[in-house]
Amino acid sequence: MSVVKVGVTGAAGQIGYSILPMICSGQMLGADTKIDLALLDIPQCEDALRGVAMEISDSAFPLLNSLKYGSDPREILRDLDVIIFLGGFPRKAGMERKELLQRNMNIFKEQGAALNEVGKPTTLCLVVANPANTNCLVLSHHAPNIPKKNFTAMTRLDHNRASFQIANKVGALTIDVKNVAIWGNHSSTQYPDVNHGTVRGGAIRPAVNDDEWLNGEFISCVQKRGAAIIAARKLSSAMSAAKAAVDHVRDWFLGTKEGEWVSMGVISDGSYGIDAGLCYSFPCTCVNKEWHIVQGLDINEFSRDKMNLTKQELTEERDEAFSA
Repeated sequence: MSVVKVGVTGAAGQIGYSILPMICSGQMLGADTKIDLALLDIPQCEDALRGVAMEISDSAFPLLNSLKYGSDPREILRDLDVIIFLGGFPRKAGMERKELLQRNMNIFKEQGAALNEVGKPTTLCLVVANPANTNCLVLSHHAPNIPKKNFTAMTRLDHNRASFQIANKVGALTIDVKNVAIWGNHSSTQYPDVNHGTVRGGAIRPAVNDDEWLNGEFISCVQKRGAAIIAARKLSSAMSAAKAAVDHVRDWFLGTKEGEWVSMGVISDGSYGIDAGLCYSFPCTCVNKEWHIVQGLDINEFSRDKMNLTKQELTEERDEAFSA
């Protein structure tokens, strides 16, 4: 039985509390993989982190091989195979986006520097903390010893949300929906695209038979789903974000299914006219722990406009983060 070293930052938070049982029970890497678990949080959260570690121990997960936790990134992030970056500064009422970017840039600059010292060239890094795409770009910039291809941002939550909306619209199950795509930023400018997807084996557009809904309410619903959950719960998405992070890592680490793709924020290589070096969400397939942008998809004018809009926002975020 293999052993994989998994790290989670911000592990004492809401998403951490949801994701850790999924990781330890095999939902992420399979029932034949043991886990060496390393949990990181800030010094102010060490008491809460200790309590989380106690609960993990008390759960007696058969796949949990070892457990360590603390607030020193150079100790906790050392020699890991996979790291899920949940920890970031949350946006507060009245906070300007530029201030949020600056605060998170400082966090991911420090963690990137630590990762650059103690990480491995094979370490796979998933950034969940918002603004995820730009945080991912900052992290990769400050960890040059690790290849850019090893850094991804999570848009799988948006991908899952889009799949559910289509399934619900036609009375299918989410497992019946394949190859929706999220282009761009994990924000309200993202573009959920169904033009190449299927439901129950047939094309989504004729199955839904409502272009007005697909081009309007559907897109808006996926874009604003996080805000709707905050309005209802008074807290941001946690359980669904944890599930999406598990889905993302599982497919990246173990590979996507034949003929299917998933949505991942990755460092662009210039595909589809997206500036190289920008962290942008594309439809991707994964083989041997490497992602590959799906090529050759036809992009109509409606889609191109949406893709350019979210590209512009990401460009502005990048410029603000690195100029601040």
